[in-house]
Amino acid sequence: MNMIRRLLTLVFLSLLVSIPAQAAKKHPVTGEELADEQVFTYNMGAEPPSIDPQLVEDVTGSAIARDLFEGLLTQKADGTLAPGVATSWEVSDNKKTYTFHLRDNARWSNGDPVTAHDFVYAWRRAVDPKLASPYSGYMRLMSIENAADIIEGKKPVEELGVKALDDLTFQVRLSNPLPYFPTMVVHTTTMPTHRATIEKYGDKWTRPGNMVSNGAYTLKEHVLNERLVRVRNPMYWNDKNTIIDKVVALVINDENQAFNRYQAGELDMAGVPTGQYKRLKKKMPDEVYSVPRLCSYYYALNVEKKPLDDVRVRKALAYAVNRDIITRNILQAGQIPAYTFTPGSTANFEVPEVPYAKMTQKERDAKARELLEQAGYDRSNPLEVTILYNTSEGHKKIAIAISQMWKRALGVKTTLENQEWKTFLNTRDVGDFQIARAAWCGDYNEASTFLELMMSNSEYNDSNYKNPEVDRLMEESKTMDDPNPNYTRVEEIIAEDFPIIPIYHYTNTFLLKPYLKGWPFGNVENNWYSRNLYVVKH
Repeated sequence: MNMIRRLLTLVFLSLLVSIPAQAAKKHPVTGEELADEQVFTYNMGAEPPSIDPQLVEDVTGSAIARDLFEGLLTQKADGTLAPGVATSWEVSDNKKTYTFHLRDNARWSNGDPVTAHDFVYAWRRAVDPKLASPYSGYMRLMSIENAADIIEGKKPVEELGVKALDDLTFQVRLSNPLPYFPTMVVHTTTMPTHRATIEKYGDKWTRPGNMVSNGAYTLKEHVLNERLVRVRNPMYWNDKNTIIDKVVALVINDENQAFNRYQAGELDMAGVPTGQYKRLKKKMPDEVYSVPRLCSYYYALNVEKKPLDDVRVRKALAYAVNRDIITRNILQAGQIPAYTFTPGSTANFEVPEVPYAKMTQKERDAKARELLEQAGYDRSNPLEVTILYNTSEGHKKIAIAISQMWKRALGVKTTLENQEWKTFLNTRDVGDFQIARAAWCGDYNEASTFLELMMSNSEYNDSNYKNPEVDRLMEESKTMDDPNPNYTRVEEIIAEDFPIIPIYHYTNTFLLKPYLKGWPFGNVENNWYSRNLYVVKH
């Protein structure tokens, strides 16, 4: 009898303990009642090439890295800077030396303290030719002292302009002042990595069970081309204010399949199927969004491949693209026809009026025919080209539409070729294409993040375009109080040489369940952090 009484007492006491905990499940700021299960599941589309911060090169991988790692600074919901591992920083009088002060409670997921030495290691790793980071050029763009020479193998990594003054003080020396430098340290390439882990596991360090990270989440599971699961990191310095317990990223390449799974409740977030925005916005207005995004969609024209080595051919193809049809009839979600590379949503950027943007489509088509005839092509001797794109229904629809525009206006014969994401990236990187689908989302909110791609030494100059004037203008812009005149001239040159065909400036269109809160709609860079999200009772 005493045993039964003791058991009943224990059950009763456990109930008393659990009642306040359940009652306390409210958002600490908004007071909203939180769901018992705090899981965020979304479609990441393609499998990212890497989740190693110094190797990440795509939007999908960057989103994962922002959860697993934390750099010096992060962003608020409106895109403005917020403390990360660094709580403050100062800049020298000549604007060439930045000193970041790190928090003393930042920890790696294994309990090790995060120190300035971890940033020195990671930044040196990013420029090390042995790693061959696809984003090593980003460190050069940051104007870090000796970065360019190290990337080219002219100096050892130890001469990079970074230094740990002590465990909690990280110093960066620049080769020239860069007023927007602090915004650049949000990028994944600048995030710290755990040296002992990388030295122990080599290229297998990013696998579950091996990875040591310092972000709000750790890597729980990773099944290639299927899913990636991350869970809360109890060692994260601000874990007490993190609400989402688990983030599940699924690989679903078919946008219609993803939509069906979203409707079935399997996804909390997914993309809007191409051309379905208006219909779905009417049907489910509280779940369909279209917000400005710092991204441009374009075609890269390989200027080293015939017949695209002829500027008349490139210009004719660019003129004959009817951007209004693509944005209004195919995409239908507020995307903006693009005649310049840099979007108008870029901070402090003045969009120049390039000549062909002022023409009607009929005038552009007529000029395109004239240019193509000058290059020796007509309907009896048609131009033949191939468009390469990564597997996606949306990219396919755009490629079909453009090939039809070229055929109707110019008699061009176009072959369409699609490849899986990783294969596509490699093919484009090695230049084994004529015309390739491309997109660029700003790594920071300043026009140079786009226009640097047109420089001869840019790792992402997929067109293999080289123009000394562009190189000079972009180098000069780094030290100008107002670089806009240089940016304007570079855009004008692009509209003369056409190493790329700007097609449209993005809006971020997506489906989001009404119960998932905290999404940073005002961040034009589309940088989101799962630690700021939460699920309300529904």
